[in-house]
Amino acid sequence: MAVPKRKTTRMKRGFRRSADALAQPSYIEDKESGELRRPHHIDLKTGKYRGRQVLEPKGDA
Repeated sequence: MAVPKRKTTRMKRGFRRSADALAQPSYIEDKESGELRRPHHIDLKTGKYRGRQVLEPKGDA
């Protein structure tokens, strides 16, 4: 059975666990509509992604 030779310090343990922290989702302001949206996601209000019409706009349907 594998047994650690030394106790892991609080600092090393913290470095390992730092990636587990939850981060607030980031939002950016859309250039065309001015609405907040997630980066790299389709704007559901206009149906556009990177300037192209991808979906039908949500309000018209």
